[in-house]
Amino acid sequence: MALLVDKHRPRSLDALSYHQDLSERLRSLAQSGDFPHLLVYGPSGAGKKTRIVATLKELYGPGVEKIKIDSRVFQTTSNRKLEFNIVASVYHLEITPSDVGNYDRVVVQDLLKEVAQTQQVDLSARQRFKVVVINEADHLTRDAQAALRRTMEKYSPNLRLILLANSTSNIIAPIRSRTLLVRVASPTETEICQVLKKVGGKEGWKEVEVLNKRIAAESGRNLRRALLMFEAVHAQNEIVNDSTPIPPPDWEALIEQIAGEIIAEHTPARILQVRAKLYDLLTHCIPATTILKTLTWKLIPKIDDALKADVVRWSAFYEHRIRMGTKVIFHLEAFVAKFMYLLESYLMEMDF
Repeated sequence: MALLVDKHRPRSLDALSYHQDLSERLRSLAQSGDFPHLLVYGPSGAGKKTRIVATLKELYGPGVEKIKIDSRVFQTTSNRKLEFNIVASVYHLEITPSDVGNYDRVVVQDLLKEVAQTQQVDLSARQRFKVVVINEADHLTRDAQAALRRTMEKYSPNLRLILLANSTSNIIAPIRSRTLLVRVASPTETEICQVLKKVGGKEGWKEVEVLNKRIAAESGRNLRRALLMFEAVHAQNEIVNDSTPIPPPDWEALIEQIAGEIIAEHTPARILQVRAKLYDLLTHCIPATTILKTLTWKLIPKIDDALKADVVRWSAFYEHRIRMGTKVIFHLEAFVAKFMYLLESYLMEMDF
């Protein structure tokens, strides 16, 4: 059974219920004769991917929804083989090069060059170029971004790139200057409530206005998260009313537990216990950066104000290490050890 977030995902620009002016601009770009490279950025859960899929449908018609998943093998200069999944239709490809870490340049160079050197084979297609959607573009290495820039310049007649990112700060200036920047802001709490009301109506659920407002507030204006919370509430309760509790995600509850254990004891044995729980989160596909960020915000309220700036600074330090390195568990564990050291040193100073 599909989740609500997939089951009721808008399939066209007309079906999108917020940021109507942005939908109109994307429609006019799709209908114009000169569709540019796009850099679409905004916070998680704002609807970037949904808008781009709807824009592709406007560009090519319903054929873009007939997708398949291909598995490709790329070979590095050191003869290491990389297995990589590609979501593709006749008209477009969707890739996430950051999945292969520091080898993302190999995927960008080989795959985009291959796509760009082939002509559109569907003679009935509305456009003569293919579109490549690159997820998590802000996680690409500098080498991969440099390769991307060269591809954009050389093969622009046969290829259009749509880069999806949470922020433009990690995108190099040459790419930003060669793309049209499109910002997708988070929906307001009122807009989230309207979406929840619409989805609940389609599912035949009774509207509980106060509960919807609570979900919108607790979601942090993340529509995807709001819909998941909305579904969890109705799945776990036969009768839903204004005071029905909103269950936190399992992974978030586990991080809350980890934060409590870190505060309670500062020993190597406790680090080993925490490491096991961190491994559990990683094996359930929770991103390491999400774990680190959530753990930091769970720890902050439990410590004195004098320590908070240091904890945030070291959290940022280890987040950078996670993005640059490959063994993420090392950096998560190092943050836990550093936090214990900072807290223990502070408590000793207070005792004196």
